[in-house]
This record gives sequence, structure tokens and C-alpha cells, in this order.
Amino acid sequence: MFRDSQAIGNLFYSYICNSKFDKMSFQKELMEQMKAAMKSKDTVALQALRAVKSAILLAKTETGAVTELTEDQELKILQKQVKQRKDSAAIFIEQGRQDLADPELLEAKVIEQFLPEALSEEEVEKVVLAVIEKTGAAGMKDMGKVMGMVSKELAGQADGKTISTLVKKNLMN
Repeated sequence: MFRDSQAIGNLFYSYICNSKFDKMSFQKELMEQMKAAMKSKDTVALQALRAVKSAILLAKTETGAVTELTEDQELKILQKQVKQRKDSAAIFIEQGRQDLADPELLEAKVIEQFLPEALSEEEVEKVVLAVIEKTGAAGMKDMGKVMGMVSKELAGQADGKTISTLVKKNLMN
């Protein structure tokens, strides 16, 4: 099962690095990956991809939603799906249910293939420090302003928890 997920992951990576990904919309790419998962009988990847497709369809059909999602909206959906799986896995591990945590972690890895490469904590901290300097933030009262700017700048490259921790750390100094 894991080998198939790795093969699908490698396929995602090749599409992302390839110019073909730019020409093909995200939803079309998702469908192509679902077909590949079906053909390789990779149930973990297929389940993860179906969940992403479902979340995208749900976002498209929400009241007031536009017919096509922006790249930022798609990125947020992917991040939310990864976070849900990691949170579920953490709860399962806490409860001593590794058998339930493993599929969740594998699904998270499959979905992460669509996200941009995550920045290291040091790289995120450099951006945080630059934004603090640029805005002239002096203390915790400016945290919201700094968080907003950093989150916008690092969309998809760092999770909110890491950004929040680093902003707090640097504003307290």
C-alpha cells in the first residue's frame, strides 16, 4: 500500500515540476491522479484524492461561491485537508491506535504533494522579522497585523501555528 502511495506521490511531484501542471487546471490534475490511483489500486491515495475532490465541490457549491475557485482557495482547501488528517492521526496515536493513525498520515502525504514545498522554521522566521521591521510592529498589540501580512506572503508554505509561534516570540523580544 505504501509503495503505491509513494509512486503516486512521485507522479504528483513530476507533474508539479513539469510545465504540464501549469497548463492543466488543478481539478483536471486531481482527476488524472484519481484515475492513476484507481488503475494502481492504491486505496489510500484514492480515498485522499476523493476527499479533496469532495471538499472542492463543497466549496464550489457553497452559497455565494463562484463557479471556479482561485488558486488561493484551492491551496486553503488542501491545507485544511492535510491538517485534518494530521490532527486525526495525533488523536489516534494519543489513544494508542497506530493502526488508525497510519492511513491518516499516508493520506496527508498524498495530499501534501499538491502543496508548495514547506519552508523551514528559519526561513519563516526571516520573513517574520522582515515584516516586523517593515511594519514597525512594537509589541503584541501588532500581532494581528503582522500575522496577516506573513500569512499572505507565505500562503501554503508554512502553517499558521508555526507562523503564530514565531510572531509571538519575535514581538515579545
